[in-house]
Amino acid sequence: MRTINFRAPLALAAVAVAATAIAACGSDSDSGTTTSDSGSITATKDTAIAEQVPAKYRDAGSLSVASDASYPPMEFIKEGTNEIIGADPDLATALGQVMGIELNLENVPFDSILAGIEADKYDLGMSSFTDTKEREQQVDFVTYLTAGTSFFEKADAPSNVNTLADLCGKKVAVQKGTTQADDAEAQSAKCAKAGDPKVDLLVFPDQNGANNALISGRAQVGMADSPVAAYQVQKTKGELKLTGEDYGEAPYGIAVPKDSGLAEPILAALKNLIDGGQYEAILKKWGLENGAIDDPKINGAID
Repeated sequence: MRTINFRAPLALAAVAVAATAIAACGSDSDSGTTTSDSGSITATKDTAIAEQVPAKYRDAGSLSVASDASYPPMEFIKEGTNEIIGADPDLATALGQVMGIELNLENVPFDSILAGIEADKYDLGMSSFTDTKEREQQVDFVTYLTAGTSFFEKADAPSNVNTLADLCGKKVAVQKGTTQADDAEAQSAKCAKAGDPKVDLLVFPDQNGANNALISGRAQVGMADSPVAAYQVQKTKGELKLTGEDYGEAPYGIAVPKDSGLAEPILAALKNLIDGGQYEAILKKWGLENGAIDDPKINGAID
């Protein structure tokens, strides 16, 4: 995997396509099943790969894809609509084109997606999931991007946070069910053990709630995946800024039910998109080129 640095300015195309207020992108919008229009970024069906898709899914003609649409630029709601747009929806569209099957996105709370996949409620999960060994106990993953964690804060109210160790005694906003929530909770225990104040952890159902807590001053610092934090900072035009050092680079993965037979054709379709240039085009559209990988894997967790 490549070294990632999402602190570079995001592509102007991403801003133009997705210039929507933070509060307008929430997963509290009406849920709908929709596939994002990926514009001119299209792929061609590969018959050999399509034949790898298990018959029960081929016969159904579509796959349901759970995604928490509150995490721009990865997945969010297009202003004034119920349409889910972003890098993950565009990638889902292209993967479906290669496999000859439609991938339909559903707006679902992040912390319920993996359980929903286990319960056969959804066929896939594409929602900026970090592929971890713990999560691999529930589902399989096909890796497709790398990202770390960034800290961000109000520009006029420095938090003096540079690393996880600096979170002791701070009010920290995170999204429920994320690796950032786990990291902040683990750090809080370390703070207490060292005799320092615990982390005042504010956990929200979606990333919009965490962002708004920071903007309103209820939290001193936010934590999110690097591309998401960078996107939020750029959108606020100076109200927020990145702080401290990124940490924990790890792969994103498409969540797939265990023993479903879907991981292999999805991996093959992703490699097809990498070879065909559509993968790179999608990442460039959303300013994510620095997170590109060239060797996707099934269950590629590094922790």
